[in-house]
Amino acid sequence: MPGNKMIRHAFAAGFLVLGLASSNAWAQSRDHIHIVGSSTVFPFSTAAAESFGAKTQYSTPVVEATGSGGGLRLFCAGVGPAHPDIANSSRRMQASEFADCQNNGVREITEVQIGFDGIVIGAADSGSDPISITREQLWRALAAEVPLDDQCSAFIDNPIERWSEIDSSLPDYRIEVFGPPPTSGTRDAFVELVLHHGAEQMPCMGALAQSDPDEFGRIAGRIREDGMWIDSGENDNAIVQTLTNTPTAFGVFGFSFLDQNADRLVGAVVDGAEPEFNAIADGTYPVSRSLFFYVKNQHTDFVPGLVAYVAEFTSEDAWGEFGYLSDRGLVPLTDDRRNAMAQHARSLIAMSEVPE
Repeated sequence: MPGNKMIRHAFAAGFLVLGLASSNAWAQSRDHIHIVGSSTVFPFSTAAAESFGAKTQYSTPVVEATGSGGGLRLFCAGVGPAHPDIANSSRRMQASEFADCQNNGVREITEVQIGFDGIVIGAADSGSDPISITREQLWRALAAEVPLDDQCSAFIDNPIERWSEIDSSLPDYRIEVFGPPPTSGTRDAFVELVLHHGAEQMPCMGALAQSDPDEFGRIAGRIREDGMWIDSGENDNAIVQTLTNTPTAFGVFGFSFLDQNADRLVGAVVDGAEPEFNAIADGTYPVSRSLFFYVKNQHTDFVPGLVAYVAEFTSEDAWGEFGYLSDRGLVPLTDDRRNAMAQHARSLIAMSEVPE
C-alpha cells in the first residue's frame, strides 16, 4: 500500500538523521572510553587502560573508582555520551540494577567475569605472625547488635570494645576496623561472606536464619556505627596508608592491595586459611569472590576503541595466568573458563536476565 511505503521511508529517513545527529553528539562530547565502578577492579582496569592507550591509536580510557553500586547506578542511568560505557563490579549485577538499566534504555549489556579476588582483613606488618581469626569472631566484633543470650531471646547494642573480649588469643587492642562504605561491592561481599556466615555459626542465629531469613539478614548484616568500624571511602590505597600509620587497627580490602603492599601489610588467617593467590584460586580461602565488568553494547558504534578495549582486557597478555593483571593480584579464571569468557566478551553477547 503506497501510504504504508511512504511511512516506512519516513521512519528510515528519521533514523538516519538520528544516527548522524548521535554521531555528531559523540564526536563533540568525548573521544575516549569512560569506565566507572569497583575500587577492587580499578587497578586492573587502569592497567588494561594504560596498556590499551600505549599500544593502539585510541585515547587511554578514563577510569573512576566509584564503588560497584555507585558505578552500576551511573552505568544504568541511560545511553549517550553523558553516561559511562563500562561498569566494573566486585559483585554480580543485581536484578534491581538490571531492571533499572532496562527501564532507562540500557537494554544491551554484556557481562564479563574477569577473575577472582579475596577480601582481606589486613594490618600493618609489625614483624610478628598475622592474627588468626574466625568469621564468627569477626561478626561478634563488628555486628551492630548481638544476642543477649545463647537463645537469642533479645538483641542488644554490641558492647564489645576490645578484640581480647571475644577470645583471649586475639590482641588486646581496641576494635578499630577501616572498611569500605555501603556503595562498595567489597562491603556487600564482606557482609555476605563474613558477617552472614559468621552469625550462622551461633546456633540460635543459625535457627533464626531458617525461621525468619529477613530478620536474620537485618541483624547479621548490620555493621556497628559506634566508631569501631570506620567507613573509609572507595580508595583502598587510603586504607592501606591509614593502617601503616595506625598499627593496632585493621582494614578490609581486596587481595590485590595486600599483594601490592606486601612489604607493609599482612593479612589475617581466616578460618585457618591464609589469603594467598593459590588459596583464593582453589577456594580454600573462604572470603573470595568473582570480579566483573559490564559493557554497554549500544555504545560500541559510537565510542572509539570500545570493542578493542574489551579485546585487550580479555587477552592472554592481560588476564592470562602469566599476564600483567596477574602481576597486580588478579587471580585468573581457569583456562577453559577464560577462553569461553573471552569469546563471549568479544562477541558482545547481551544478557537477557541476571544469571543465577
